[in-house]
Amino acid sequence: MAAKKLDRFDVVIIGGGVVGLAVAYQLSKSPAFVGKSIVILEREKGFGMQTSSRNSEVIHAGIYYDAQSLKAELCLHGRELLYDYCRRFEIPHSRIGKLIVAQSGQDTALEALEEKARTNGVTNLRMIDRALLTRIEPAVAASSALFSPSTGIIDSHSYMRSLLDNAERHGVIFSHSTSVESVMPEERGFLLSTIVDDGRVRQLYALRANTLINCAGLDAQHLATMVIEEYTSAADDQNLSEIFGVPEQVLSKGSYFDYTGANPFSHLIYPLPDSGHDALGIHATIDLSGALRFGPDAEWCENIDYSVDPSKAALFAKSVQQYFPALDPAKLKPGYSGIRTKLKTAAGAPSDFIIRSEKASGLPGLVNLFGIESPGLTSSLAIAERVESLLAETT
Repeated sequence: MAAKKLDRFDVVIIGGGVVGLAVAYQLSKSPAFVGKSIVILEREKGFGMQTSSRNSEVIHAGIYYDAQSLKAELCLHGRELLYDYCRRFEIPHSRIGKLIVAQSGQDTALEALEEKARTNGVTNLRMIDRALLTRIEPAVAASSALFSPSTGIIDSHSYMRSLLDNAERHGVIFSHSTSVESVMPEERGFLLSTIVDDGRVRQLYALRANTLINCAGLDAQHLATMVIEEYTSAADDQNLSEIFGVPEQVLSKGSYFDYTGANPFSHLIYPLPDSGHDALGIHATIDLSGALRFGPDAEWCENIDYSVDPSKAALFAKSVQQYFPALDPAKLKPGYSGIRTKLKTAAGAPSDFIIRSEKASGLPGLVNLFGIESPGLTSSLAIAERVESLLAETT
């Protein structure tokens, strides 16, 4: 009996978070991919159930990132693409604006942040003194603030739903509850073995891909290593990260607390960033319903655990009361948490995105995305354009 012929797809995207969905949408409408078969493999029961749904839902302006970094470039470009997408497809959002506040003795640091932002191309920031800050945000205690009018908030679920709907209209297939067990490079493309398990039926499914895009987020390093281990016998005795550049990642957990008291703010309120943890500090975020929450904090972790420790409320209160002294600690309630994948760097150095074709490593057709954390949501459409351009260079 002849062996069963396996399904072959032109493009397989692994990961149905916001970046994987944006890539699928971008390729599905690209003239270069008209008529091409594209499938998204997502191990969860739905889209965006990990990092993409566990963040502040902020559209970032591009203030914090190092000049010449991918984060700076793609955040600025992605911000405008995202606002345009929201307008065209009626995604709930609001350009609410953000205040980065400085306490006594921090004014020089705030000025340095403004200069860094200007270097990145963010030129519409405005310094606000204590008197004006008191008028526009009476509940905020600070000596000065930096106002960012380009910062906004978004309904990330509606955005991801729209990306998937638009991609599916162009023929993209979304395969949820599908975990990738192995990936074997072949002479032309890749052979994938998966398990499809929707809770009722569990079955093995093998398929072939001409192009493989690794948007696996927290699992991106594991997936890339899986491919490499199948590709080279050198994996037995050499450091894979040195051979193929699979960067080491570290995980950072951030928790949020909901505030059950009245929301006194009309803008997002941020302290100066925590440079020691490559984090933005415990900030005040408003969702589109007007509800207030605080977070995230940042702690290194080794395991995926989304529980929120209620005992952290006291630490949150102490931090937030520096700029919101009227906060009532009793009204802080555990909300949710998220886990970021950060690329391991030299001490004190910020991590950046890595978006890379592996053609030079002998694996044409493979694109790896590593370290896609904040501002990944804001940058998602710009990241998708970058992936499209890499594929154009390898075809």
